[in-house]
Amino acid sequence: MQLTTDLIKLNNLQLAGKLVSDELLLGIHASKRSGSGTEFEQYRHYQPGDDPKRIDWKLFARTDKHLVRESATESNLQIRFLLDLSGSMNYSENGVSRLNYAKILLASLAYLGYRQNDQMSLYALQNGTLQTLVPAGKQAFQRILFSLQKAEAAGQWLPNQARFPEFQQKQKELLVLVSDLLQVNNEWLELIKTVASLRREVVIFQLLGDQETDFKLSGFYRFKDLETGREVEVQAETVQERFRQSVLTYLEKLEEELRLPHVHLIRIKLSESIAGALKDFLSRRRV
Repeated sequence: MQLTTDLIKLNNLQLAGKLVSDELLLGIHASKRSGSGTEFEQYRHYQPGDDPKRIDWKLFARTDKHLVRESATESNLQIRFLLDLSGSMNYSENGVSRLNYAKILLASLAYLGYRQNDQMSLYALQNGTLQTLVPAGKQAFQRILFSLQKAEAAGQWLPNQARFPEFQQKQKELLVLVSDLLQVNNEWLELIKTVASLRREVVIFQLLGDQETDFKLSGFYRFKDLETGREVEVQAETVQERFRQSVLTYLEKLEEELRLPHVHLIRIKLSESIAGALKDFLSRRRV
């Protein structure tokens, strides 16, 4: 699988997204309007009853998988991408920043959506406000890539209100949120509970570093809050066990609180490959 560090070094979100999505060979959803038309859309695994002529035999020679080429007219799925741009998204481990990981993950999903003719839009959460970066419309895919490329994280996520009119519409849609879900009180939980509805499927990708959960450090460290700038010096061994327990308690609380209809929490480590992190999720959505 393509290493995340290699994808970041490309400094090209369109190419990085294409590499990841080609590796997956799966779509975001099972299109109800696909068939054997002339416009190629995506691959799916061969099923009994399919015409063997539709198997891509050249791809089989490379992957040893029987994959059928599908085509479609136009998808009716609305996808909203929502990116956390608070300062904590600048956190990095081993040369991989949370923000860059999030950008490539969203670019990969956007590429899959583009291949399926989905209607896509991009929003950002920063300084307590919801920003519309790319509304749905023509050339949304290229505009999403451009907006992701130049997006910068800064400031705190302290919402003035948890309800956004943009997310009160009633159409069926998929909302994809990428964040660390680190919160002072319950601001993220309140936001997610507000936007969740029967007609809106909410998928949350929580990006965390290994040290943020395992805390395998020793010696004296100066830690800096990436949102407030506050610094604190600690001797790692003296806080290690308490830190790990606090993180475990918080993550368990998130999982419990987000066991809601049509809400899916997917936790990803920055050390994981992006394709690997997406594969299980996309496979489940096609069942």
